[in-house]
Amino acid sequence: MGLGRSMFADHYPVFKKHPALFKVVAACDLLKERRDIVAQDFPDCRMFRQFADMLDERDIDLVDIATCSVDHVKHAMMSLKKGFWTLLETPMALTPDDAQILRGQAIKSKNRLLVLQRGLFAPDFLLAKQMMSDPRLGRIHQIRIRREDYVRRDDWQCVKRLGGGAAYYAMTDLIIQALRLLPTPPVQLWSELKRIASLGDAEDYAHVNLKTRDLVSADVEFNGGCLPSERSASFELRGERGVFKVQPGAQTGTLTVIDPNFSFPRRRSSVRTPQIRDMHEEFPVQTVSVSLARDTMHGPSAFWKHVYDTIRTAAPFPLQLEDSIESIKFSHLMKKTSPFGK
Repeated sequence: MGLGRSMFADHYPVFKKHPALFKVVAACDLLKERRDIVAQDFPDCRMFRQFADMLDERDIDLVDIATCSVDHVKHAMMSLKKGFWTLLETPMALTPDDAQILRGQAIKSKNRLLVLQRGLFAPDFLLAKQMMSDPRLGRIHQIRIRREDYVRRDDWQCVKRLGGGAAYYAMTDLIIQALRLLPTPPVQLWSELKRIASLGDAEDYAHVNLKTRDLVSADVEFNGGCLPSERSASFELRGERGVFKVQPGAQTGTLTVIDPNFSFPRRRSSVRTPQIRDMHEEFPVQTVSVSLARDTMHGPSAFWKHVYDTIRTAAPFPLQLEDSIESIKFSHLMKKTSPFGK
């Protein structure tokens, strides 16, 4: 349901690549030229202009919804009430209240609602998660997450009244990544929204800082107006003995740390008048490459394999619905507290 850019960029290629797992049996969109694209690859697929008509089909295992954000709850509710497994593009809703309503229907429908959160299957995130427990970093005090681009968006995703804005189309994924990396749940939040390059009235820049009780912070930023030469690592873990960085989409990152075999000489601070000398110390630093574990599944194929296994074999889905609801709470709070988001 919804044959737009998201469907054809992130969903449809997997269906074509894995015919043993997926077969498109019905497609719905108002535009005939979009339906014709599907018909070329799946000649037996039935075509519909109205979603309710498509839901009368019984030869369906999973309904995949990638419509306008303001319609996500309505369309997911329709599918769940028909008893279908339902996959919903992010964001699952635009308010925490709507997310809870959808959760209630999902429970009534035997927990058949799945939300597409791409970030949890990105190789750079999985590598950062792997490195969170690396003892060479020492105690981690800050996590930095960056997703940067430069695009003059002119679609509905940059229009406020249609549920557009980076707080929803980008930050829900990044917030879930932060929540998975933080050692404990955050208790403080600071955020800001801006419009930089977008042609609509919604924000294309969103920045949030989440802080835990033990003073570990996650600094998360999506920037839709960042030039290529100014872009940062997608994940940066800062610890007391060094830093780990990985670039967007990479499976290998760089660890720069004080030599694990080196120990600083013992000394104590003093309240006496300090000596006139430089207090910097010399210490050995190592820079090494670190790669994602070889057997780690990642990317779109990994996500869709989990979808298949959940529906066909009742395997646990790696993303709990509560995780998506939690991300909506933070994104909605960013919108609600920002003068630009209103």
